[in-house]
Amino acid sequence: MKLLSIMQICDSNFPVGSFNHSFGMETYLRDGVITDSETLKSWLLSFLKYQFIYNDGFAMKIVYEALDKNDTDKIWEIDRKITVQTGAKETRDGAKLVGQRMIKTYLELYDIPLLKEYESRVRKKLSFGHPSIATAILMHHLEISMKESIIYYMYSSISTLIQNGVRAIPLGQKDGLLLMKYFFPIFENLVEKIDNLSEDDFGLTVPAIEISQINHEELTFRLFMS
Repeated sequence: MKLLSIMQICDSNFPVGSFNHSFGMETYLRDGVITDSETLKSWLLSFLKYQFIYNDGFAMKIVYEALDKNDTDKIWEIDRKITVQTGAKETRDGAKLVGQRMIKTYLELYDIPLLKEYESRVRKKLSFGHPSIATAILMHHLEISMKESIIYYMYSSISTLIQNGVRAIPLGQKDGLLLMKYFFPIFENLVEKIDNLSEDDFGLTVPAIEISQINHEELTFRLFMS
């Protein structure tokens, strides 16, 4: 039953609006940098290695440690930090939209007091809502280990981005399946890297990825909101 629960919430079709966001990928697509499966792979790998693990992935680790210590103030602090340190407005707003939808949807499936408090804080504008934090709270409630939770969340995030690439580039569904399989061993390696980060690393990114997310706002034609 636990595995089925994970499969459900990690499905790329889980109704939280992730399919509306490319998080900067579309800028590279419109600039002719991403054109096929190989160039999409390069972007996804850079996104994972140089932005995702220092933000969403690391946030999950910090939330797990805070939950084990019953330190909810730390969770609200991370919610604020991961939101305000995101330079691109569309990416920041996209994360809030997906995060708030996740909180609401998770609560329709599970009775988790801390998620109810999170929803209340978002409603009162005390917190922003972020998908990595909402998912960490849920996975912890389901008694999934921290490392497994981060891997499942990576899988869900990259699976959605690959599906967005399949329809935007476009690619064949077989290309998407092969690309997804390529990342399986990489997820495990990146989780080990996250486990060895210090809190000073939280929020790191590389300029090109962040600039592409900022520039998306100025694209003349867009399929995605970010």
